[in-house]
Amino acid sequence: MEKENFIMKSKYPKIFEPITIKRMTIKNRVAMTPMGTNYGETSGEMSNRHMNYYSLRAKGGTGLIILENANIEYPVGSNGTSQIRIDHDSFMPRYYQLVENLHKNGAMVAIQVNHAGASASSARTGMETVSSSNIPTKAGGEIPRPMTKEEILTTVKKYGEAAKRVQAIGFDAIEIHCGHSYLMSQFISPYYNKRTDEFGGSVENRLRFPKMVLEEVRKNVGPWFPIIVRISAEERVPGGNTLEDTLEYLEYLDEYVDMYDVSCGLNPSLQYQIDSNFLPDGWRSYMSRAVKDKFGKPVINTGNYRDPKIVEKVLESGDVDIVGMGRGLIAEPNWVKKVQSGEEDMLRKCISCNVGCAGNRIGVNRPIRCTVNPAVPEGDIYKKLKVNKNCNVVVIGAGTAGMEAACTAAEVGCNVFLLEKKDHIGGLSSFISNLPSKTRMKDFPKYLENRASKLDNLYTFLNTEANVELIKKFKPNIIVNATGSVPLVPPIKGLKENLEAGNVSTIFDMINNVNDGKYPDDVCNGKKVVVIGGGSVGLDVIEYFAPRGAECTIVDMLPQIGMLADPITKCSMRETHDKYGVKEYVNTALQEVKENSFVVKLPNGEITELAFDLGFNCLGMRANNPLLPELKEAFDDTDVAIYQVGDSVRARRIMEGTMDGRAVLNVLEAHGYLDLDEIK
Repeated sequence: MEKENFIMKSKYPKIFEPITIKRMTIKNRVAMTPMGTNYGETSGEMSNRHMNYYSLRAKGGTGLIILENANIEYPVGSNGTSQIRIDHDSFMPRYYQLVENLHKNGAMVAIQVNHAGASASSARTGMETVSSSNIPTKAGGEIPRPMTKEEILTTVKKYGEAAKRVQAIGFDAIEIHCGHSYLMSQFISPYYNKRTDEFGGSVENRLRFPKMVLEEVRKNVGPWFPIIVRISAEERVPGGNTLEDTLEYLEYLDEYVDMYDVSCGLNPSLQYQIDSNFLPDGWRSYMSRAVKDKFGKPVINTGNYRDPKIVEKVLESGDVDIVGMGRGLIAEPNWVKKVQSGEEDMLRKCISCNVGCAGNRIGVNRPIRCTVNPAVPEGDIYKKLKVNKNCNVVVIGAGTAGMEAACTAAEVGCNVFLLEKKDHIGGLSSFISNLPSKTRMKDFPKYLENRASKLDNLYTFLNTEANVELIKKFKPNIIVNATGSVPLVPPIKGLKENLEAGNVSTIFDMINNVNDGKYPDDVCNGKKVVVIGGGSVGLDVIEYFAPRGAECTIVDMLPQIGMLADPITKCSMRETHDKYGVKEYVNTALQEVKENSFVVKLPNGEITELAFDLGFNCLGMRANNPLLPELKEAFDDTDVAIYQVGDSVRARRIMEGTMDGRAVLNVLEAHGYLDLDEIK
């Protein structure tokens, strides 16, 4: 292993090159950047789950771990129901335990301290939100109250007190958040700051409060303790700071800064802050280069980094000193270790879907989860277990849910027989990834395929249609039904007939046409495209046609297009629809389908006809279980367990299917093959 490590370090010398900032030496150039998790206790203390989550990433080889934002002024500065706090000495012992543990695993540890300002919620805090001005952080957001000078001075002191605790705990550095629509950002950005006193107007005035904060922090930690400042180098909102503006305003802060954490975006441009999946690896590196060139300070840079080759290249270029990974380390806590040991093919790369992370935490106030990693806080500890007796598992369908079930069962010692009627694995996710904006999704089935190939007790049969007779030959103890979903075709007049005639298409038809080159830009330009269904599938269709010059219309019965989408998808959708003039019909029901038009009922009861050149039925998907009744009948009087996963239960997201697949462990336990208490 040592020889392998040496070889890989030679392959990626920049990734594994140490760097020293003040008195902090980081062993490699990979940092875990701060991300809210909702893993904290409601008291503001770190939970055991929290502790384990960070420990896994330290064990995985990450050089620098920057803990998620900790509140310096409770409750007014609170960001979320279970945000960690650092506004009182009582929180220090738990942080000390964590830092001690992460240090044992070779990681340097910082913590981001923060005041949410107008990004707080009065419903959660029980008090009015505050900001530089009365501008909400996003459209429809809560209108805050401008802070008084006395409140500003109090908050400055709170930052200093928090910094003193950070140093006393044993953290190696502190990060001050000056971006992403939090309080410092609300003063820095002209998009938010409309004050006319000494804290608003000119660049100097807008930077007065952040400068006072950094001065106070430096006073409390002394000259040798590293201060990191996170910035939104480009705010990407009308009237917000550009990169040139950022380079100007940082002149007022630079004397207190040891390293810049270069990010992007505000709440209205969230898709550039928490990167959309179509943004390439390292797309922000030019921002960090500009900051580094002007100020000569080390820079951390984030931006969809997943591929070690690109990480090495951007480090080698000098544009970036440390590559920051957030969601990439949620998905793959062992990213560094796997790269170091030559296991690149086993990297479980984040696909930037933003469903389980941002979707859970920001969207619906849940703890974070991950589409590709069903065990974010606890890790893959199940691999320590082995079945206590022979167990044959037959999995029907090699989509992502079926593959996760098959791999998991094989990893604990089951004999697994995977049957797939197509000539490839991956199911719907592989198919959807053929869309130009969804190519990152290919990484997940590829990882599952590589994972399966290393398991000698997992036998994959492609081009194999499952039937009861074949399944019986494998003498199954457990059958996993993972047969996926098909487009929903409700009994609407003319819909079925026009689908069969090819006048109306499904997402499957569309992707096949994309693959066959039937939608070149000149064909799309000027075409009337009407999509029925404003969920994720419908948005995929619009996302393809709108930039290619089509006149797009999308229709949904719900009061909002993309109502159930994650916040990043919603922001990206809004940008696309506004830019290309996509017409939206909400609270609108499909009545009839004709050869070249959809008949719809508007909210006021009016019936109208929407003509199309290209019409799409995107009313959702339904579970597809062609074999399930036969299976139940055939194995009804036996001890064979039948377990349904993924879309075969009901049409859902990839994440739920992955969770179902991993939960085959619980089925094994229920039938006496495993005891999960051994790893709890």
